[in-house]
Amino acid sequence: MAYMTQEGYDKLVAQLRHMEQIDRPAASAAIAEARDKGDLSENAEYDAAKEAQSILETKINELKATIATAKIIDTSKIRTDVVQILSTVEMKNVKVGAVMKYTIVSESEADLRAGKISSTTPIAQALLGHKVGDVVDAQTPRGVIQLEILNISVD
Repeated sequence: MAYMTQEGYDKLVAQLRHMEQIDRPAASAAIAEARDKGDLSENAEYDAAKEAQSILETKINELKATIATAKIIDTSKIRTDVVQILSTVEMKNVKVGAVMKYTIVSESEADLRAGKISSTTPIAQALLGHKVGDVVDAQTPRGVIQLEILNISVD
């Protein structure tokens, strides 16, 4: 099950619609064009078009599965006393004093540039369930870092 915002859900639905209505016909047209070029047994363009279509169909099926199991979270019901999915958490790296602010979202909505990290990341996993003032240990590729939770909000 994938937890997400209504906005994230709508983006996935739009992406699926685009893939089905635009990308799928384009893939079929590319196969037809390559097929018209002759002998299929030695036609690399045909093989590439078939492979691209196969990848597209896999992505469509994965997207459909994600949408079918999506659980839309009502942001008005999110508590700010404990870190949970869709919480925006301001935290400080205890060792270096650097302050960071991330919103914990589903994997499909993660966008580090926008300050949104997946709930499956080590930092999010360490934060979930904790409160303001708690110091948590997050196992990262560079080792364990200690993070102090400064603030929890819903943006």
